[in-house]
Amino acid sequence: MSVMGKSIENRAAMRAEESAAFYLHKESSKRSAAKGSGFDFARFFADKMKIIEAIRSGIPHPLFEILAAYVPLQESDWVQVLGVSSKTLQRYKASGQHVFSSIHSEKIIEMAEVTFMGIEVFGDVEKFKLWLNAPCYALGGYKPKELLISSYGKEMVLGELTRLHYGIFV
Repeated sequence: MSVMGKSIENRAAMRAEESAAFYLHKESSKRSAAKGSGFDFARFFADKMKIIEAIRSGIPHPLFEILAAYVPLQESDWVQVLGVSSKTLQRYKASGQHVFSSIHSEKIIEMAEVTFMGIEVFGDVEKFKLWLNAPCYALGGYKPKELLISSYGKEMVLGELTRLHYGIFV
């Protein structure tokens, strides 16, 4: 990669980190932040333009680590969602400087969005995990987790979470 290409990549990473820093605060609230991360998810998801900026700039790996700790997915699930190998994820982690592409960044944010909605509906991450891993009649008998691989499936899962939130059962 040329010096100019690296400079552009570094500036993109800095913009993403600046966007993410806006949502980091010292006091983490019980309802909106991942345990101990200090990341304010409620505030993050309320500002759609900042989400678009973060996607365009790319999610830096340190921010991915915060989001991955929040989202109840294992590394093998992330491999499927992102369409990369386990070895590639490990290489990104080892470098510590990797910035995900906008396509991968969007997937990462989508998984955090589903988790945020799931915790709103179920009240805690453990109950949400149980629901994610249980076959759901309203989703054609699929486990919600199985549908998260595609954006269309993610929309179906969010739709079902919304119906559950409002007490609309199939």
